[in-house]
Amino acid sequence: MAKIFCVANQKGGVGKTTTTVNLAAGLAKLNQRVLLVDLDPQGNATMGAGINKAGLAASTYEVMLGESDVATARLRSEAGRFDVLPSNRELAGAEVEMVVLDNRERRLKLALAAVDQDYDFILIDCPPALSMLTLNGLCAAHGVIIPMQCEYYALEGLSDLVNTIKKVHANLNQDLKIIGLLRVMFDPRMTLSQQVSAQLEQHFGDKVFKTIIPRNVRLAEAPSYGMPGVTFDPSSKGAQAYIAFGAEMVERIKKM
Repeated sequence: MAKIFCVANQKGGVGKTTTTVNLAAGLAKLNQRVLLVDLDPQGNATMGAGINKAGLAASTYEVMLGESDVATARLRSEAGRFDVLPSNRELAGAEVEMVVLDNRERRLKLALAAVDQDYDFILIDCPPALSMLTLNGLCAAHGVIIPMQCEYYALEGLSDLVNTIKKVHANLNQDLKIIGLLRVMFDPRMTLSQQVSAQLEQHFGDKVFKTIIPRNVRLAEAPSYGMPGVTFDPSSKGAQAYIAFGAEMVERIKKM
């Protein structure tokens, strides 16, 4: 069975999509079978994996409403060598339409159960809000990966997210736990970054991943070419860091 992980943070602009896409590509380089689930109506993970989100025959939207299944809707990212359950702006409508459906918090979990034998990892890119979509991601997952910048406001948002995860664990998904915190867009020249990083290690201990993702121009450029940074420029510091993060994830789940 696949290990299913949400990449989540209620704060926007913290590198959730960059992390999801590049972790998927990094794991694929390690010969892991990976499905990336784009649960964000913006569809940035879909585009970052090299898939055109316009005119999809089926997407996360149809899967969430029970009009299609994952096996039918998934597409192959040739650039990243992993599968994608793609998304586009139609998914925003699912928020309203799911309100009246049975098992509305577990629609994604039920859909993924049909394909979890096909993969080693399923990675879910969540939108930057505690919405019905994010709740579906948290209910489907075994754990949460939290990407965060080492700055003051990030610490403020982290406490809210931890409380949300505790509530979902208590009421909807007892398997859910925080797998780890990933420091992203890290600039070692900034004293604040060093201070916040040290605070994270002090408070969260081994929940903080050893791998640190540096601020890297090549990672930022890659989506405009429809490629993960890991395959766009494998020699860049950002790509090397995500490959190392993939290896750390493989080791970490062996201990779960």
